[in-house]
Amino acid sequence: MKVEIKDIEEARNSISSTIIKTDLTYSRSCSEWVGIPTYIKHENMQLTGSFKIRGALNKLLSLHANGEKSTVIAASAGNHAQGVALSASKVGLKSIIVMPQITPIVKIQATKSYGAEIILQGDMFDQSYQYARQLEKEKGYVFIHPFEDEKVIAGQGTIGLEILEQLPDVDSVIVAIGGGGLISGISTAIKSKKPNCKVYGVVSSVFPHMRDVYKHQDLTVQTAYTTIADGIAVKNPSPVMYEKFISKYVDDIAAIDDDEVAKAIVFLLERTKTVAEGSGAITLAAAARAKKLGWDLGKKTCVVICGGNIDMKQVAKVIDKGLKASGRTARFSILSEDRPGLLQKVTNVIAQHGGNIIEIYHDRAGGGIKFSEVIVDIVVETKGFDHIQIIKEGLLSLNLRVEVD
Repeated sequence: MKVEIKDIEEARNSISSTIIKTDLTYSRSCSEWVGIPTYIKHENMQLTGSFKIRGALNKLLSLHANGEKSTVIAASAGNHAQGVALSASKVGLKSIIVMPQITPIVKIQATKSYGAEIILQGDMFDQSYQYARQLEKEKGYVFIHPFEDEKVIAGQGTIGLEILEQLPDVDSVIVAIGGGGLISGISTAIKSKKPNCKVYGVVSSVFPHMRDVYKHQDLTVQTAYTTIADGIAVKNPSPVMYEKFISKYVDDIAAIDDDEVAKAIVFLLERTKTVAEGSGAITLAAAARAKKLGWDLGKKTCVVICGGNIDMKQVAKVIDKGLKASGRTARFSILSEDRPGLLQKVTNVIAQHGGNIIEIYHDRAGGGIKFSEVIVDIVVETKGFDHIQIIKEGLLSLNLRVEVD
């Protein structure tokens, strides 16, 4: 497999009449958080809500040009699905998409709206992928690989060309990694035209296996199977993507956990009015940790927000998680003797220290609680971790046992 800059330039010529040349904007808020001028590449505003349409359309146009008439099939957690479905409809081909059963309903519905037939199979992408390949052999379908395909990689690489045109003096670009097609295309484009520009990759800490391969470590033992960054939840790293592209063009890869991703989603919503799914916001979360990661972002960095198809059912949970990760909310768990006036004293202390009580729970019968004891859990809106500590110290002055979550 080989993709060169001329392939990416040809891809841009092929898809330019359909795809959006998405905005690249300076964000003062993100710059303050990251510590250097930070720019956002808004692929969340692309057709279908993610970058995937670029590679899928380039592939489908090449099939159409070669006279292909067969049904196309793909496996996807959602964004590649929508890209293939819309691209197939544009060239007049039928599409079938195999999706994991945990795929957010917003992505399933959107894919159907572009004309695809949906099959839900498997708990994660890798199982959906195997089933799609099985159907390819049994039915004679044409499989559209989400990343191990030269036309797909070249299509994704057009983002790299746009970044260099929109921000010629960019020093670093941060890109999410699932299967690796996006970072392979972008890094090929950037390193071909500006070799000194750093390209950093980000994986979910739940699925960190491409990072493990990159750093020549044993693959991390899987302990969980869901992540906020569901769009990059790929368990088995592709040797092809690593050997042909990532090992050559990527400067480092880091793993970011869900709490940090949730914090970045909330930050983007609040401060930049940008809707990002987990796999999109993870790049900003990584940028904010660049110094701890040992990354040299230079004087200007660009974070690629690769998608905005967040499941509305998850938004409230993500916001709660993000607020907690930012020290904006805290749960104080208080153990005390069950005596009159306790709750009033506790709430007075919280109020005196500027906390805003959101929820209160009483538990007099829980496991491990003595007959004369009570546990009071109080969720408080706070102003940061220092504020949380001040409130905790105030509660401890009442001779209570206090734990903060």
